[in-house]
Amino acid sequence: MNSLRKIAGDVIESQIPKWVHRAVIPVAASLEKYIPQPYRGIASMMKTNISDVIILNFAYEFTAYCTSIVAQDKKGNVYHGRNFDYPLPVLRSLTMDVVFLISGKVVYVGTSLAGYVGLWTGMSPHKFTVSGDQRVTKRRGNGWRNVVSAVLFHSSPVSWLLRQTLEEAEDYQDAVMRLSKSPLITGVYKIVGGVGAGEGVIITRDRKGPADIWPLEPLQGGWYRVEANFDHWLPPPPSDHRREVAIKALNAVGQNRVNGHKLYQVLSKPPLCHRNTIYTTLMRAANPREYITLVRPEGCPNKIN
Repeated sequence: MNSLRKIAGDVIESQIPKWVHRAVIPVAASLEKYIPQPYRGIASMMKTNISDVIILNFAYEFTAYCTSIVAQDKKGNVYHGRNFDYPLPVLRSLTMDVVFLISGKVVYVGTSLAGYVGLWTGMSPHKFTVSGDQRVTKRRGNGWRNVVSAVLFHSSPVSWLLRQTLEEAEDYQDAVMRLSKSPLITGVYKIVGGVGAGEGVIITRDRKGPADIWPLEPLQGGWYRVEANFDHWLPPPPSDHRREVAIKALNAVGQNRVNGHKLYQVLSKPPLCHRNTIYTTLMRAANPREYITLVRPEGCPNKIN
């Protein structure tokens, strides 16, 4: 527990502006009885301030660069893979897969970090898979102001919508609807995979609603979709080649051969996988046993087996 508190302190010190810390402490103290139980439970377990737990959880909302891919093979099987990137190597030791039960039944699974309440990666078995990627825009600098606003007005972070959707959505279509329309504190990409042919989509979100919905179109050659933190209809920055490398690698694999292992190989290629990549998750809602997370110690290898 001491090491977890130290790690939390390191995240807050390195990733969070001091003005945010000062602003949230009195607000959190005055609203503590309204703050959801998971935050209070973690604060109690870690023997730390509720404000630090809130800030720690929001830290992942704005500083995670990720890559997600959803793809369909010729038989209609839908595969979903993602890399979770964060500039703090110690998070590798906090990465874990979590199984969420209600009345003894598995409702959903997710990949998370110790001390974190929300989810950026998860699966509702036999229904859908979902991952979230940060959306980088020119207005990204307002992120921490959104955090303070969220605390003041009792709004939920992006990762809470993902977790709530995993728990409550009835099926793929319901999940896409919830993830598209529910108000958010910041823009984000939601990548969703289903159990049937054609069930795959990238949802580009503004705070109030969808900016774009980009589904799989396998009959027109769109058998995969790639998201790497930038709007798909715009060119990425000249220094970011992740989208380009992913598209080239997927085309080389081909729809006939794509599967979870092939997605892992694609996601292992530099620069998709790099020194800040914390973990890779592969998942397929139609076969929940294929949900697997691999922590990337010290980044990724140059050679793929």
